[in-house]
Amino acid sequence: MTVAVPPDHHATEPRAHASKSEATRGEAPQAGAERRMTPLSWLLLVLGIFGFAAFWVLLSLAWDRQCSWMAVLGALDIAWMMRLGGWRPGPRRLAFGVLATVAIVLFANWGIAAGQYGAVMGLDPLDSASKLGPNFFLILFQLANTGMDLIWLGIALIVAAVASR
Repeated sequence: MTVAVPPDHHATEPRAHASKSEATRGEAPQAGAERRMTPLSWLLLVLGIFGFAAFWVLLSLAWDRQCSWMAVLGALDIAWMMRLGGWRPGPRRLAFGVLATVAIVLFANWGIAAGQYGAVMGLDPLDSASKLGPNFFLILFQLANTGMDLIWLGIALIVAAVASR
C-alpha cells in the first residue's frame, strides 16, 4: 500500500521541533520529547526554596554566623531543581530562578534573625518568626550583614541568572 505525500511536505526535511536523529529518519517527534511544566515543577521549586532556607537557618544558628556564602549554593540548588522540574530554558526560567534565590535569601535571613533574637527573648525560632515584623527584620538584617555578606548575596544573584537561563 502506498501513501501519497502532499507536494509541499518532504519527509526528509527536518522540522524545527524534531530532534536531529528523527529528522534524518523522517520520523515524527515523540509525544514526551517536549518537556512541560506540571504542578510537580512548581512543587519542586517551592520545596527547594523552603528546604534550602531551612538548611541555611540551621547551619547559621549552629555556627552563630550569617553564612551568606550559602546563597550561592542556594542559587545552584534552585537552578538544579528547575531543570529537574522540566522548566524550559529561557527568560522565564531565568526570572524565576533569580526570584527564587531572592526568596531563599529573605526566608533564610528572616529565620536567622528570628532564631538569634528569639534565643535572647526565650522564644523558639517559630514563635519568634511570627512576632518579627518587617521593619524590625530590616534593622536586624542591616546590623547582621557585613559588606562581604552583601557581596556574597550579589554573587548569588549573578550565579542564579547564569545557572537558570
